[in-house]
Amino acid sequence: MKNFIQPGDTLTVPAPSGGVDSGDVVIIGSLIGVAGSTAAVGVPVAVKTKGVFELPKVSAQAWTIGAPIYWDGTAGNATTVTTSNTLIGYATEAAANPSSVGRVRIG
Repeated sequence: MKNFIQPGDTLTVPAPSGGVDSGDVVIIGSLIGVAGSTAAVGVPVAVKTKGVFELPKVSAQAWTIGAPIYWDGTAGNATTVTTSNTLIGYATEAAANPSSVGRVRIG
């Protein structure tokens, strides 16, 4: 097909304000992914937009499989709280209260 560009599961974008570390959640507009490397602000960085990632979470929350997960950019962690946060995906397995990480399907 002559109009196919790429699969789209990894995109190269300029690192957002503050730069990124490998494994950081990256949100640019409505584009959500996880940085594949460390990059200073504005430097091109590969961002994985599909897959399951282990991310830092609010320790005092219990997650169930399939629960919608949001990113709290201020706290720098994943949460089930919708207010002022960005939907990034869904929990792929239960996460206990307390626990510091949870697995999230992005894309």
